[in-house]
Amino acid sequence: MSAMKLIPRRSGDSTGRSREGDGAGSVTYGPARVGTRTKDLTKRLVPGDVAVIDHVDIDRVAADALVAARPAAILNAARSTSGRYPNAGPGILLEAGIVLVDDLGPSIMSVPDGAAVEIHGGRIVVGGRTVAEGVSQTVETNEANLLEARDGLGAEIERFAENTLAYLRREKDLLLDGVGVPNVRTVFDGRHVLIVVRGYHYREDLAMLRPYITENRPLLVGVDGGADAILDAGYKLDMIVGDMDSVSDKALACGAEIVVHAYRDGNAPGLERVTALGVEPVVFPATGTSEDIAMLLADDKGAELIVAVGTHATLVEFLDKGRAGMASTFLTRLRVGGKLVDAKGVSRLYRTRISNIQLTLLSLAGVAAVAAALWSTKAGQTFFGLVGARFDDFLSWVARLFGG
Repeated sequence: MSAMKLIPRRSGDSTGRSREGDGAGSVTYGPARVGTRTKDLTKRLVPGDVAVIDHVDIDRVAADALVAARPAAILNAARSTSGRYPNAGPGILLEAGIVLVDDLGPSIMSVPDGAAVEIHGGRIVVGGRTVAEGVSQTVETNEANLLEARDGLGAEIERFAENTLAYLRREKDLLLDGVGVPNVRTVFDGRHVLIVVRGYHYREDLAMLRPYITENRPLLVGVDGGADAILDAGYKLDMIVGDMDSVSDKALACGAEIVVHAYRDGNAPGLERVTALGVEPVVFPATGTSEDIAMLLADDKGAELIVAVGTHATLVEFLDKGRAGMASTFLTRLRVGGKLVDAKGVSRLYRTRISNIQLTLLSLAGVAAVAAALWSTKAGQTFFGLVGARFDDFLSWVARLFGG
């Protein structure tokens, strides 16, 4: 049975797909797809599924991935906007027309994967039994949540500043002197480096950089899922950096050098996965995020220019990740300094607005200009005379052909 958001019909409808709700309006139903990690769940969603997640403060990247999967509804065990900061995710989902019910509690995560789920407003029914009740979000409730969240933004900024100072104390040797940066076989010295992170508008921005990539041939470094974006765009990967939780086996086996991001104590959760594929990686223990160590590695190894796609640059983007470690990105950008060119938003900064008709007229104008220039010379007049004679011969041949 395919799932969809339904407009209530009369009780006499015989399709069996739609039925009136219990006074709460339309009923949405479909098969449940349960996942504790949203980015992993989106890989197995198909249109019409009901995504069951446990995601506090749904961020923009997660929301974009969910919208691309086109589920009928999203059931969130946590609050989609906790009030910590004004996150954009819920608004993106609602704008896409996806039903969003949140604050359902941990019991919703016990729904069997594939079970038929009915959504009656904020009430969730499985097998004729109500299993959870939450808040059915609307544009109005989301706006109220964001307004409330703005009041808590000051406390988040203070916490972010404290985390920044703590990171600086822990990693000052790495930031200032490059202590702990491992040796790699990829040669960065004097090269441009393009680092792709699975962040805001990363696909669009990467597409807009095609002329730059063609002309400058930069080293292409993918941070976790950014590696697949580079391969999907038709390019050859030079390096993959990350904890390897969102990159595909195809990317890991493509021949690029692998740098596994480890914790400061040496624990590297992604190491086992990489070695199981028969790949010998480099391990880089460091606090912070994988995009940080990619930038620090490129800078330490002598890159001439670092172009970043999809990385985090604004305060809301730092807070979107919900991790204290995002403070490292702020300091890393200060460390890299003038080498860094942020390509975020380049796809929105420049979009061609020339239509096909305009291109045709422009081409015809160019041809006319060349013809006028030729006509002004004796050689050009001779050329046009020969062309005219040949054209007369062609017309005469056609006339004889059809005239018998």
